[in-house]
Amino acid sequence: MDSLTPPEYRGFKVMGSGESVDLIDKVVSMRSIYPQCEVHLGCDSQNIGKHTVYVIAVVFRFPSNGAHVIYTKEKVPAVRDLWTKLWGETDRAVQLAEFLRLKVGVRVKQIDLDYNEDPGYPSHKILGAAEGYVKSLGYIPKAKPHLLMAAWAADVLCH
Repeated sequence: MDSLTPPEYRGFKVMGSGESVDLIDKVVSMRSIYPQCEVHLGCDSQNIGKHTVYVIAVVFRFPSNGAHVIYTKEKVPAVRDLWTKLWGETDRAVQLAEFLRLKVGVRVKQIDLDYNEDPGYPSHKILGAAEGYVKSLGYIPKAKPHLLMAAWAADVLCH
């Protein structure tokens, strides 16, 4: 990885094995070997004591044949405000999507938002703003109850 790669995009691992991988090398390699795979991103967060842990998952989704997941974790001082914490998830996913598009030349197809379309859930309050942000940059946003492979992976890895 070159010196222009931000520190937050270092330290990616393979879900399942925990093997360390270089983000750029992995994305380029996967798209070269499997050009038909789609790239999906998702981020989830969890407050644990005095910290908030954010996990960004990159899912290489194979048409009708499963997926391969890499991820990274970031620990920051606890974010207690729900809006700010949830917006941090959206922003991290969008920033990574833009990094992959601009610096690596790989277009993310979908950004999974770990928010609910049901107005009965607190995360619904941020959904409109998050979807607008994601759409404005040309990505497809998806939220619960739709299939969210990247958000699911990030959730599992957050705990």
